[in-house]
Amino acid sequence: MNAILIEKLSKTYPGGCRAVDSLSLSLEPGEVFGFLGPNGAGKTTTVKLLTGMLAPTSGSSRVFGIDPAKAPEQVHALSGIVTEHAQMYDHLTGLENLLFFGAVFGLSPADCKKKSASLLERLELSDAADKKLSAYSTGMRQRLSLARVLLHEPRVLFLDEPTSGLDPESAQNVHSLIRSLAREQGTTVFLCTHQLRYAQEVCTRYGLMEKGTLLAEGTLSELRSRICPGVTVKLRASGVPAGLFGQAPKGDTLELAVSGEQEIPGLVRRMVEAGADVYHVSAQLPSLEDIYFQLTAKETKKQPQGPLETAPKQEGSL
Repeated sequence: MNAILIEKLSKTYPGGCRAVDSLSLSLEPGEVFGFLGPNGAGKTTTVKLLTGMLAPTSGSSRVFGIDPAKAPEQVHALSGIVTEHAQMYDHLTGLENLLFFGAVFGLSPADCKKKSASLLERLELSDAADKKLSAYSTGMRQRLSLARVLLHEPRVLFLDEPTSGLDPESAQNVHSLIRSLAREQGTTVFLCTHQLRYAQEVCTRYGLMEKGTLLAEGTLSELRSRICPGVTVKLRASGVPAGLFGQAPKGDTLELAVSGEQEIPGLVRRMVEAGADVYHVSAQLPSLEDIYFQLTAKETKKQPQGPLETAPKQEGSL
């Protein structure tokens, strides 16, 4: 059974804004799926559809065979949801928050206390367990929110910018926890983020969204082969004959575009046979950012424009 199955799912808000447009996806148990795109791409709306917070305009979805539009409470019982802004009770301590939500999930007091202590330690919050939530920093709140949704050992996790506000060390701790949940417990992780470099570190498969439309999905290797085939080879060498590869080196550095890594030994052999001394060779594969921007550039070219229209300059990055 699929952990998540989405078939031609769409959501149009009142006023005509189409936030999700005929989305189709399937996830297997234990996948860490990166649902990627800028703000406004449709990521949060998709999570709300998958958890029954919104009803679809058309299409359908299933979470372990359950339709969230018809039985949202059943989906909530087997899932955990972490949003970018953790919502808990400021007048309670960190431990008291976990004990309260554990009771809501139906855990016994003894079991809840044991799991709470373990999660607080894993997320480096043990020293703050007895502090009121009002004294927590943004990063501490985010980690406590993750502990809260893990209390009942959900089969699927919906994470919306889970490392927002975290320092690098805490973010790495959360990365490790996400990977271990998927690997050791078979937890399915549906991770929404606009931070493509972060997603590349933690996810096993990706879906790239733009304006409610799924541009592409697959593993990093699959996306590279379909969207950005080829490799950039960076070489550092001395004594490279001018024009050997049709271009002059920049200092002692030469960058060449090849169709695949299998061409690299031949390049090095040509340089050595031509009398060059080679000090460094590295293959630079396209990143998720490279793939995403190439996809969005293709989509922009597809859109017709009048003779006087120009595409607005996009500033900033994902």
